[in-house]
Amino acid sequence: MPETTQRIARAWLTSTTSGVIELDADWKGESLPVLTPGDKAFAFASLEPAAPALYADEAAYFVDDKGQLVFVLDPQEHTWIDYGKMPVYVAGSFNGWDAAVGQAEWCLQPGTINGREMWLLRKPTEALFTEPPQQFKFITGDSRWIDLPHDATNLVSDGSSHYNWALLPRRTGRNLFQFTTQQPVQLNLAYTVTMLESGSPAPKVRVRLGKFFHEMRSDLPLGAIVKRGGTTFRIFAPRAKHVRILVTDQLEDSSKAFGYELDRRDEDGIWRGVWEVNVDRNLHGWYYWYSISGPPGVFSHFHPNQKILDPYAQAVVGREGPAIVLDAALVGKAPRSGFKTPAWQDLVIVEAHVRDLVAHAPLPLNEEERLGFAGLTKWVKSPEFYLKKLGVNAVELQPIHEFDNKTKGEYHWGYMTVNFFSPASAYASDGAKATQVREFQELVAAFHQQGMAVIIDVVYNHVGEPAHLLFVDKLYYFELEDAGTMENWSGCGNDLRARSAMVTRLIIDSLVHLIEVYGVDGFRFDLAELIGVDVLREVEPALKKVKPDVILIAEPWSFRGHISAALRPTGFASWNDGYRNFVRSYVHGIGAAEKLEYFLKGSPWHFAYWPAQTVNYTESHDDRAWLDMITENAEFNGFNPTLNDRRRTHLMAAILFSSVGIPMLSAGQDFLRSKHGVNNTYLRGDLNALDYRRLAKFSGTHAYFAAWIAFRKSARGALLRQWSRVSEGFFQCFTQPGWPALVAIYNADGSQGAPRLMFAVNPHTDDLSIAIGAFGALDWKLVADHECFYTEGQHPSGHTVTSELFIPGLGCSLWIAEN
Repeated sequence: MPETTQRIARAWLTSTTSGVIELDADWKGESLPVLTPGDKAFAFASLEPAAPALYADEAAYFVDDKGQLVFVLDPQEHTWIDYGKMPVYVAGSFNGWDAAVGQAEWCLQPGTINGREMWLLRKPTEALFTEPPQQFKFITGDSRWIDLPHDATNLVSDGSSHYNWALLPRRTGRNLFQFTTQQPVQLNLAYTVTMLESGSPAPKVRVRLGKFFHEMRSDLPLGAIVKRGGTTFRIFAPRAKHVRILVTDQLEDSSKAFGYELDRRDEDGIWRGVWEVNVDRNLHGWYYWYSISGPPGVFSHFHPNQKILDPYAQAVVGREGPAIVLDAALVGKAPRSGFKTPAWQDLVIVEAHVRDLVAHAPLPLNEEERLGFAGLTKWVKSPEFYLKKLGVNAVELQPIHEFDNKTKGEYHWGYMTVNFFSPASAYASDGAKATQVREFQELVAAFHQQGMAVIIDVVYNHVGEPAHLLFVDKLYYFELEDAGTMENWSGCGNDLRARSAMVTRLIIDSLVHLIEVYGVDGFRFDLAELIGVDVLREVEPALKKVKPDVILIAEPWSFRGHISAALRPTGFASWNDGYRNFVRSYVHGIGAAEKLEYFLKGSPWHFAYWPAQTVNYTESHDDRAWLDMITENAEFNGFNPTLNDRRRTHLMAAILFSSVGIPMLSAGQDFLRSKHGVNNTYLRGDLNALDYRRLAKFSGTHAYFAAWIAFRKSARGALLRQWSRVSEGFFQCFTQPGWPALVAIYNADGSQGAPRLMFAVNPHTDDLSIAIGAFGALDWKLVADHECFYTEGQHPSGHTVTSELFIPGLGCSLWIAEN
């Protein structure tokens, strides 16, 4: 057989009666290529060349009939951009990448392609079609890179874990062909196409379901719904051939389960992917699994014998299931209380793990209680509760959803979620009886009674094992490559396709459930870059409709990229990894004073559009503990800190609580927590559990943190808590050339009343003085230094302010002038 010079790169359906075949290069033959269905499942009614502009939907360019290269950006794919106010540029290897910003010749302009409003730029092809191919992206006028589609065939790596579009001279848009089918295709069947060469077929290529499939959506209530003595089960499974449910009241013997076949549920005469069965009995407290069969192939993972957890189950027995039917009327809503979620600028957050907090809590608890919600609730209610004494007003709990631990006692951070509605059965006193529901309600209420908001770390970028959604529909729920393999930018092997309509709904519904049933105040989104800005923009209004003051925080990166810039126009705050990295170095005297000034001001413009949009932190669950990162000891082991380790930790605390934005600590950071230098402790409960004896051992450091928190929350600390962007002259900073030390004046222009704050810090081991000009004449009173806070008149001699301010090595000070 002659060697085939061209092949099919991919094929996909654009509706149930039409599709596109993409060749790996432009077709230059005088007649149409011989493209044909690869099996008898369907037949073409028509086949013709597609408009070249169609190629731009994935490749972001095409060549028009005049031979011009046209760059194309679809505004509907990036709704976070205010196109009326923000210019967008083509940036690539041919114009210096971000150097293109501000250059009119590379600015996109509004136009129309195939009746759709687009943003376009036309350029001669000669200079841009080269070998090796040129690479490009789009960038906004404020230097925000626009993310690429997941499935473009012209994506190439830049060699440093980032991907760009490539301008491929052999693909100009003449490589696409449109077809229609004689009969509508069925979603639960697999289809292929092939290309004939000299009468011999090339390998068959699977026909994927296109955008229309992932836009399938139903608004019907899903899950197990108990009403008036009956129970309805509904699940979204758009490619299933058969859906069956097993229901039993005998957890120990599933052989006695009742089986029911689900039927397709039409909505207004249209089937939207939902299956349903009604059981004429109240099944509250019963157990159930689904089994689903569907088409074979690389885009499928249907196993009819696999027991599948209901994605909308409100409680489950364990990672394998079964799910538990719960009557919503009996579960109830979060109890009403007088607690009010703090304003974002007033937040002081501690990140913590349920078991880490309770494992060694100094109060009488049995072994079971130290594993979960019930024991932690007792600790939270105790007058000696650690976080209450520290003074924070928000706790960010690491994931509390059902995760994939194999046994109840197994320790796990919880970032391998297997169900998005159920609190973890491993944290319950009796998971088989769904006590996790009531116990988590009580835990949230206990935090509220102590004046603390509850933020939950949620994981919607991948799932744990078993990946139940994989057995519901691999193609709909996961990001797949052309070969059917799952994308892995999360590092966990199964990136969730959050942009599929019903996945977005699943995310929103589960978050609303946490608010309404448990009283949760906010969420931190793990690896939010994989969820995507457009999905997050849908999440925000949906949650604010239920809870207007909901706290929304993104971890704005993944292994694929960083979206903090794209989140700036949204209502999301972001973890500030630049802040974390800078402060770790700065306390060792490494880093410019100007960079510290930027972070003290709240990372304005480049990271945060509004002050509380930056979550400032220096330690989280990831990587080594703060102390282990900065210790002078060998092998990153800060368990026995040096005097300088402690001094540098005090400097860090002073910087953190003096910075505009939301400060976040990791639990135990205030009493010099160490994980003995171990970098990844996600399975190490022995290292992560808080050792409260260090509160006594390092009581001075704990008191220092607590005093800073109290000051920041007080009326005198109001200048540190900003919601709106401050005036241009609000800050005035003074430095010493060549030194990293800094003196910052807050409210220097008096725009926020008479009081002023002055914060000074010197991370160098040598002493120095910094001139502060006319501000030296103000009546400054010392509030704190690197050791402690002072009551008025009690500070040691030598603390005075003249035209110069003395700052000892590894020292800091906080001053206030109230007139």
